Amino acid sequence: MTPEEFLAETNVSRETFERLLEMDRVLIDWSERHNLIARSTIKERWHRHFFDSAQLLPLLPEGIKTVVDLGSGAGFPGLVLAACLAPKGVSVTLIEATQKKCAFLTEAGAAMGLANLKVAPERIEKVALGFKPDIITARALARLDKLLAYGAEIADKKTRYFLLKGQDVEGELTEAAKCWHMDVIKHPSRTDLRAAILEIGNLARVRT
Repeated sequence: MTPEEFLAETNVSRETFERLLEMDRVLIDWSERHNLIARSTIKERWHRHFFDSAQLLPLLPEGIKTVVDLGSGAGFPGLVLAACLAPKGVSVTLIEATQKKCAFLTEAGAAMGLANLKVAPERIEKVALGFKPDIITARALARLDKLLAYGAEIADKKTRYFLLKGQDVEGELTEAAKCWHMDVIKHPSRTDLRAAILEIGNLARVRT
C-alpha cells in the first residue's frame, strides 16, 4: 500500500494526511538509528502499521472526548489516531515507558502539529491520568488478560476498549474470561484475515 492508496482507502482529510506523512518522515529518520518497527515491515508500513491503526476509526463511538493508548511504541495506533481525531478535538494520551520511544513520539507529535496529543513517559501501572478515558486502545503490547488488568487501573465502567489482536485471539478471550466479565464484539481485521479487533465494554473482575 502506498500513501496515496492509504488516502483513498481511509478518505482522511488532506490536513490529516499531511500530518501522517510527517509522522512517516520522522519514523523513517528514526528507523535508520533505532528499531522502532520490525525492519521487515518498513516497506509495507502503510498497510501493516498505518492502515492497521486507522481501521479503528470507523469503529469508535461518536462524541468521545478522550483516548488513551497503552504502550504506544512507534505510535501505532495512538499517534495515527491522534492525527485523525484532531479535527474533532479528541484528546489522545500515549503511555510509553521506554525513554527512546517517548522521545520519538514527542518529536513526531511536534512535527505533526498535534495540539490534542500528550505523551506520558511512565509505566502503565504508575501513570496518573487525572481522568477516566472514554476509549482505551492497544496493539501488540500484551495478552488480553494483562491488557484488561492495565486498563482497569485507569478506566471506569463507561470506558470501552478497542484492542488489535493477532491469530490467537480466541485463546486469549478464553483465558481472559477466567478473570473478567465483559461484553465483547469481535470485528474482523482489514489487514490480516487471522487477526481481529476486540471491542470490549462493561468490564468487571470475576469474583472468586
